[in-house]
Amino acid sequence: MSTLLIVVGLVVGVAYIYRHIVVKGKQCTSKAKLHGKTVIVTGSNTGIGKVTAIDLAKRGARVILACRSKQRGEAALEEVKRESGSNQVVFMQLDLGSLKSVHIFADNFLKSEPRLDLLINNAGIYMQGRTEDGLGMMFGVNHIGHFLLTNLLLDRLKKCGPSRVVNVSSVAHNFGKIDFDCLNTQKALGLGTSFMEVFQIYSDSKLCNVLFNHELAKRLQGTKVTCYSLHPGAINSELARNTSSVLQLLLKPVTAYFFKNTVQGAQNTLHCALQEGIEPLSGCYFSNCTVREVYDKAKDDAAAKKLWELSERLCGLP
Repeated sequence: MSTLLIVVGLVVGVAYIYRHIVVKGKQCTSKAKLHGKTVIVTGSNTGIGKVTAIDLAKRGARVILACRSKQRGEAALEEVKRESGSNQVVFMQLDLGSLKSVHIFADNFLKSEPRLDLLINNAGIYMQGRTEDGLGMMFGVNHIGHFLLTNLLLDRLKKCGPSRVVNVSSVAHNFGKIDFDCLNTQKALGLGTSFMEVFQIYSDSKLCNVLFNHELAKRLQGTKVTCYSLHPGAINSELARNTSSVLQLLLKPVTAYFFKNTVQGAQNTLHCALQEGIEPLSGCYFSNCTVREVYDKAKDDAAAKKLWELSERLCGLP
């Protein structure tokens, strides 16, 4: 009995340490104020995107909530205003799964807002399907939508430099691969629907984020715009809301105890957006508010350039 109690005690102790040290992670320590600065946060009606928006609004930024759902976006607008105490918060509709919507958003933004100092490509989706443009859903939303948005806004970012682009990826990119044959023939990263196939495609889309960031940094050399990709941590958020109800039920106790909450999960985004002195690290990948080395496939110059050129073609960019 005493041995069992010791084992149980050790398990509880390890779980406690993991939850309060590993899960909690580091915090963004920047005290930067953002008065006079304008920020776009995609997918900011929920999860770490909304927490990020609240923090930036508290610092004095004019924050654009770029969200697909008008109803949820407007509800988030009121919450962000209330939590931040700022009226410099605006909702603008953006569906990253629609190239037309991305163009309309960018046109409206450029006509109505004179500045852009920080673009946070935060939105992400975990589900199969097709976008209205016929792209694989996760490829279209997680990569192509943000790729087009960033390119349409780059001139404004350059004009307002020093400015930053922050690309929220995931540690799942380590499991990713880019099947260019599938992209060229199917406009998708993969076609499977099983749990493992969908996770693989999600991982592939997160690798696209890191490769996009890698190539973007090279193209921004000589400008006052820098860019960073990151892993926010395992977050207890709504990312898995489109998975089966059974899987969500099974994951609930695990995510509740062992995953970061949204405030903890937003810290790495805030670090990349605000931390002073990280400009020389443009193009790098961050985890737990620390720059991390990535596998060769995530910094493959040839693959990054090929993905960029294919993305331009799919977006119709010159």
